[in-house]
Amino acid sequence: MTNEIIAHRGWSAEAPENTLAAFRKALDAPYVAGLELDVQLSKDGVPVVIHDFTLQRTTNGTGFVKDKTLAELKALDAGIWFGEAFRGEPIPTLAEALALAKGRGTVNIELKTAGHMYPGLAEAAVKVIREAGMEKDVYFTSFDHLVMLEAKSIAPDIRTGLLVGGRPIAMKYQFEATGADVLSIAYPYITPELVKETKELGIGLFAWTIDDVERIRAVAALDSSIAICTNRPDRAREALGV
Repeated sequence: MTNEIIAHRGWSAEAPENTLAAFRKALDAPYVAGLELDVQLSKDGVPVVIHDFTLQRTTNGTGFVKDKTLAELKALDAGIWFGEAFRGEPIPTLAEALALAKGRGTVNIELKTAGHMYPGLAEAAVKVIREAGMEKDVYFTSFDHLVMLEAKSIAPDIRTGLLVGGRPIAMKYQFEATGADVLSIAYPYITPELVKETKELGIGLFAWTIDDVERIRAVAALDSSIAICTNRPDRAREALGV
């Protein structure tokens, strides 16, 4: 067994993040096990794939994602910021991303929300997943533990994970309270002790975001079950020798 390689927002070092172009490039690589992507809701309640709450960084639009209808979001260019070759690349819907990934890899869906920004986000995402028949191929993650609780209550058959940007505190309690299945953690905080604890709890471990060959090797050496989330799947391949 070797560590799974997960493409962070697709192959985002070589194509605009969270676009079908980035997902397609990642999925075309036989050594990539799956995708990580970010989901928010359009004004009219459609799950769309974009990281930032605002549009300025990765599109030619302005304002908040939540204030735009799907039609308005689809009219934006989500590729030109990355390079002329990607001019006209649209913001994808979750349904479009899942259709591309179906049968080709797992999909880690980060539910992007803060406070009560997106009531109904989990429910809308679950609906799309069920329509795609991909309940066993996806898992939700979020920094917002309340939305993870909501997702688990709506769809107990879909895996969930807690996103953690630092050293986990009271991890056993957090996982018991949320029913989560995976710990998705910033890679510098992965230690042999953490690996041991997650194994004892039956929790999967997901390391983000690692683009350096030697650091990938160091994390992978801790345990072959740790999934490696990277913007550079080619470097992960080199590090892991796959």
